[in-house]
Amino acid sequence: MNWQLRAGEAKAETEPGTPAAPAAPAGLSIGELCTRAGLSPRTVRYYEELGLLPNVRRRAGGRRVYGGDELERLRFIRRLKALGLSLAEIRELNAVHAIAGSTEALLERLGGLLGRRQAELEARIGELVGLRDEISRYRAHVAGRIDRLRRAHRRNA
Repeated sequence: MNWQLRAGEAKAETEPGTPAAPAAPAGLSIGELCTRAGLSPRTVRYYEELGLLPNVRRRAGGRRVYGGDELERLRFIRRLKALGLSLAEIRELNAVHAIAGSTEALLERLGGLLGRRQAELEARIGELVGLRDEISRYRAHVAGRIDRLRRAHRRNA
């Protein structure tokens, strides 16, 4: 299962001369998985509790065993988190994917979530630009007051 492609879409070829990313072997320990995914074991277990990482296999002794699908899914979750999606939104996408796979509906929903996030960021950027301008005006005001105090001090000295 690929968490990044539409159904039927082929994976992009790597650039000539560029080594392909090594495939994740089946049977990764949680430590190996975490190293490859860039997450902590605690985060992986939490995602599993939330249902974002369903059906994790276990060995006879109860130890979790992960494969390429779990690694891909964790990387996808990490990417969505970096883009500002909440775990609830990611869980919703996960549920849509569980029902129908990587479908047009899933991609449309993802596009909608990302569009909303982009609008939120643009609004926040506008607020930050306004704040930067206000700080600049206030710094100029403070500098002017300092300059006036220094001139007054020199006149009185």
